[in-house]
Amino acid sequence: MEEADCIVVGAGVVGLAIARELARAGREVLIVEAEGAIGTGVSSRNSEVIHAGIYYPTGLVKTRLCTEGRARLYAFCADYGILHRRCGKILVATTDHEIAKLEALKAQGNANGVDDLRWLSAAEARALEPELICVRALLSPSTGIIDSHAFMLALQGDAESHGAVVAFETPVVGGRVEAGRLVIETGGAEPMRLAARTVVNTAGLGAQRLALAIEGLPAATVPPLHLAKGNYFALATRAPFSHLIYPMPVAGGLGVHLTLDLAGRARFGPDVEWIDAVDYGVDPARCESFYSAIRAYWPNLADGALVPDYCGIRPKIERPGGSTTDFMISGPQTHGVAGLFNLFGIESPGLTASLAIGHLVTSLAT
Repeated sequence: MEEADCIVVGAGVVGLAIARELARAGREVLIVEAEGAIGTGVSSRNSEVIHAGIYYPTGLVKTRLCTEGRARLYAFCADYGILHRRCGKILVATTDHEIAKLEALKAQGNANGVDDLRWLSAAEARALEPELICVRALLSPSTGIIDSHAFMLALQGDAESHGAVVAFETPVVGGRVEAGRLVIETGGAEPMRLAARTVVNTAGLGAQRLALAIEGLPAATVPPLHLAKGNYFALATRAPFSHLIYPMPVAGGLGVHLTLDLAGRARFGPDVEWIDAVDYGVDPARCESFYSAIRAYWPNLADGALVPDYCGIRPKIERPGGSTTDFMISGPQTHGVAGLFNLFGIESPGLTASLAIGHLVTSLAT
């Protein structure tokens, strides 16, 4: 059996951010990834939005990590030359009764430390985006977009430059608490048994399964996993928008919003589809509901303009219809196993919060 200092399970954006922070703190880090490349799971199937931190209840860990992570992420992009754009987001009330919801979002954002939100009248919003229809709006200048793959490559490169090693096609098949230490067993072409001082479980959709495979970890400390699929449809033509456009949130998500990539390509989504098993297919029939949702703020959307694009799956720990839950970073104080950190329910704004999550977990593990 080989000895290891830190094992980070999962080479998504959060795992890479944690591994980088641990390596920069002088720890010896091994990243084990079941797939053959970084970021193939949740991290590669999102809107690539840098969130300001408006929506989440004040006092949650995810709220603090989002606002802190946003500042860290913009600084990282500047330091490492990562393509990004602080394009801003317009949140829209399309009916008079939605104005109260918009006012509540502004109050929530202000309470969370988002201090640059600006009211827009319908005319002011139309001046910024001539195709947009609303009765009132909020401008969030600190919302942006990022090349998430370039960001993950930079995280990997910086972690490796500080001594971290990535083992691809190395799934974790089990583990146990043994004589006060953690023993991790991996599969793949070269199976390993590793005794580690610190293990960080950032396996995304597989985090609960991995945690339950560790003998000696109380199963009651592992929350249930609920899969919320989010489908995206792309615009076949170039969009007449330069800002992201967000309607009012819905249960389980932020509504069918317009996001842009760095090439100006537009996509709409995600919706919320609760599923029982991982399925990355996009049902073309779902676009019918997209048309009605989008036309509430962009009535000129043409018939047949939407094409199926891709989907993501949110690893939620609340049931359908449940209230907003926090990121769950479960350490020894929660489950009693020294050196083990399980991360559950890391969905949006996980990309924005990733660097702050890395900093937090490293501080807890050292």
